[in-house]
Amino acid sequence: MLNVLIVGGSGYSGAELVNYIYHHKFAKIKKIFVSKDSINIGKLFSDLHPEYTNIINLPFESIENFFLIKEHIDAVFLATDHHVSHALVPFFMKYNCFVLDLSGAYRMNNVNVYSEYYGFVHLYKNILKKSVYGLAEWNYKKIQKAKLIAVPGCYATCIQLALKPLIEVNVLSKSYIPIINAVSGVSGAGRHPNINNSFCEVSLAPYNIFKHRHTPEMIEKLGIPVIFIPHLGPFSRGIIATITCKLTKNLKLTQIYNIYNDFYKDKSLIRIHQNTFPSIKGIVKLPFCDIGFTINNEYLVIITAEDNLLKGAAAQAVQCFNIRFGFSETESII
Repeated sequence: MLNVLIVGGSGYSGAELVNYIYHHKFAKIKKIFVSKDSINIGKLFSDLHPEYTNIINLPFESIENFFLIKEHIDAVFLATDHHVSHALVPFFMKYNCFVLDLSGAYRMNNVNVYSEYYGFVHLYKNILKKSVYGLAEWNYKKIQKAKLIAVPGCYATCIQLALKPLIEVNVLSKSYIPIINAVSGVSGAGRHPNINNSFCEVSLAPYNIFKHRHTPEMIEKLGIPVIFIPHLGPFSRGIIATITCKLTKNLKLTQIYNIYNDFYKDKSLIRIHQNTFPSIKGIVKLPFCDIGFTINNEYLVIITAEDNLLKGAAAQAVQCFNIRFGFSETESII
């Protein structure tokens, strides 16, 4: 039984992590931590997330209490802001903890991205070099040996899972940059209330065109340029993306299906749609990434969907945890 810490369990993704690990056969939540200034210290997990009343009644504790249990921790999940994770990752690694960070603080190799897109100068370049990018279906072997896993961004996860098989077999035309229109629910903005994620204010509108933090992440990890146009939608959770590409030659739908099936036939959390398209309804509160597609001559349109809090965050983090410690990939997830 592995002892696990979760830092940031008061947020949406953190709550999903707590639920997964609480029901994990081989892991035990030792503590749920929040920052030393949090108003939630002393409250129960179920006080903030009442759907878990009489199920998960663990208290939130100050991160300062870590020193009371530091010698008995196997893994730490950080469901924290990137500024917080930037400082906490080296702190926990100093005590030889295996760390899974859900923020963007250790995802990218290019340190210039952090000052341009995240607003801070990265101070831990040596640790950054050791970070393993946790796109679980593609980095399995590296995850098995990792000490630090940077869980991919929610948009970046479903979009990369849709594009990488086609890039691997070299069927995308280099003369046409993939154009990605994606819509996310408001939970992607976090639990802290503000005017931007109020349902009375949210319409359906694009934001951060050419400036979204997941853009350089996707470009670095895919190895090709993309045009990414994110939108905020008036629903609580889920992401759906429509990707327009050009193929190097005319291919049939069955050929595209075979490409995806070859890469993902043994991957339990990827579902390939052959005659239908993914939808938000089809993935909400489920840990899958769904992929569908259609073709018109040499143009391919891919539709991909996931729950941003699950496959886009908590489910993928636990999937990486399972890979790292040799459990079934879907333990506690399905």
